[in-house]
Amino acid sequence: MDATSPIRLIIADDHPMVVDGIEAILETYDDIDVVATLANGQEVIDQVDALKPDVILMDLNMPQLGGLPATEILLERQPDLKILILSMHDAPEYVSTAMSYGAAGYILKDVPTEDIYTAIRDVMAGKTYLCRGASASLAPKTADGREPLTAREQTILLELAQGKSNKQVALDLDISVHTVETHRKNIKRKLGINSTAGLTRYALEHGVLQGTGVAI
Repeated sequence: MDATSPIRLIIADDHPMVVDGIEAILETYDDIDVVATLANGQEVIDQVDALKPDVILMDLNMPQLGGLPATEILLERQPDLKILILSMHDAPEYVSTAMSYGAAGYILKDVPTEDIYTAIRDVMAGKTYLCRGASASLAPKTADGREPLTAREQTILLELAQGKSNKQVALDLDISVHTVETHRKNIKRKLGINSTAGLTRYALEHGVLQGTGVAI
């Protein structure tokens, strides 16, 4: 983005009053251009290429496709996108889960709109923005002390545990080989596993392969 160009922003939220209020305030800033308001994550995915946003203000809970799975899919395709999760929940586990999906920040719906503007500017500058009081516990843990896998990472794990190559997984999921490699590294890091055989063992022990008909 040109330094003098306004920040292109999508607001994705299924509550019209919330959207209208945020849009009305943000449009008073010369350096923000609200290019679209959309009602769910799937609409964002379908229109992101045409709209070319710099930042997406994404509601956490939406019909059809919520903010977290939409964030994961969008960042697979456009890693430079900045996505701010918008939520009513300030509990640390919500914040940390959002960050594990790749969000650049997390902000509450009831904050002053000036805070939303600040959050947008911060993430555009490469910073992480967290709502007040929610910066603790950024690495949620499962019962066995591991960082949990996202839904997409679980899908990738299932594919890899069936013995598929990165290229095969990329073809199956319609993503790039580089994206699969990135997911694979993140899965290994989160699970503390260094080999494909270890991933397969983990999948078997935790029922990931259950019902797939795969015998290993």
